[in-house]
Order: sequence, then C-alpha cells, then structure tokens
Amino acid sequence: MFEKLRIREHMEVATNTGQHVGTVDEIENDQIKLTRSDSKDGAHHYIAVDSVDRIDDNRVYLKEGTPIPMGTGAR
Repeated sequence: MFEKLRIREHMEVATNTGQHVGTVDEIENDQIKLTRSDSKDGAHHYIAVDSVDRIDDNRVYLKEGTPIPMGTGAR
C-alpha cells in the first residue's frame, strides 16, 4: 500500500502498462487533480487516490481497469 503523501506535484500519472494519462497538479481531498496544460481539452480532470496501484520512479501507476477520464493524455 502506498501513502497519499508520496504523490507530489508534477509527477507523471500512467496506466498500469505505462501509458501516459496526465501530470499531477495537486491532491484535493482523495482525488488526484491533473494539470490542464497536459489534457487534450484544456480542463482539469480527477482520478481517485484509491485507483493508484503503485508509485515508482517519480511516476504514479493506476490499477488495471481504472476508468480514464475523457480528454486526458491517454489514447
């Protein structure tokens, strides 16, 4: 289990296979707020902290099957 406090601004967020989803802007309550500048639609998107599988090498990996918000960097 990881600690929410280990997630820092500017960390990359990726799927469990390493596909780029976005970049951490900040943590709001139990949500990871992704930067607008890294999204396709210029909007902030959020992913639940509970969806994090692991943190490794300055990258946040999401659990398999985590719904990825439309408009993020994932293709």
